Amino acid sequence: QVQLVESGGGLVQAGGSLRLSCAASGSIFRVNVMGWYRQAPGKQRELVATITSGGSTNYADSVKGRFTISRDNAKNTVSLQMNSLNPEDTAVYYCSLSNLAMVYWGKGTLVTVSS
Repeated sequence: QVQLVESGGGLVQAGGSLRLSCAASGSIFRVNVMGWYRQAPGKQRELVATITSGGSTNYADSVKGRFTISRDNAKNTVSLQMNSLNPEDTAVYYCSLSNLAMVYWGKGTLVTVSS
């Protein structure tokens, strides 16, 4: 089993920045993919960004150039630096870890961007 705990959400004005962090614990294999997804009210959960244990990243087009994902393999943490936030970024942000054939999720952290 893997447990994921997110932190760093909150309320920010448009144009501002926030940094989300996620700590993973439990049965974590060395080779894995960690990432962030988000779900806005009335919408499906969508990919924000992922990063492999080797450091390869993937971003949704809507956040490219504004968000940066990073990880610390030694600490099993993943972070998401979010800059130039706009109201369309308002959502619950979920941390994920893909470990062999399993996908684990955190409980989510709310990010609200006011106009």
